[in-house]
Amino acid sequence: MKQQEHKPGHVQLRTRADGFTLIELLVVLAIVALLSTLVLPRYYHSVDKGKETVLVENLRTTRESIDKFYADTGRYPENLEELVERKYLKNLPIDPITETATSWQIVAPVDGEQGQVYNIFSGAPGQRADGTPYGSL
Repeated sequence: MKQQEHKPGHVQLRTRADGFTLIELLVVLAIVALLSTLVLPRYYHSVDKGKETVLVENLRTTRESIDKFYADTGRYPENLEELVERKYLKNLPIDPITETATSWQIVAPVDGEQGQVYNIFSGAPGQRADGTPYGSL
């Protein structure tokens, strides 16, 4: 390989290799970290609010199905599965807070009514953002 000669009067420019410097990468990472600290808390709050909305809707739909079952049969269902078997519900609702269909708190009817499911409540611990316990919705 032959070395290039430096001619007097010519300014030799260094060519820079493609890529980013460490400082540029650190600046970009700092900007991304700053933006994520602003966005992530709002995202998690939105997820929690969405779960609360789904919980309220699942409870409303299930309670409505229990009432329809009672109106049609004159008794309350023996369990939640009976609502699915008789096509009052497509499937057992899932408690979005506990992420299972087995955590529902079932309230039996009073005054000698037939059946075992008069009402349901969430079995999730904790409370909503407004302070209402999940179990009292």
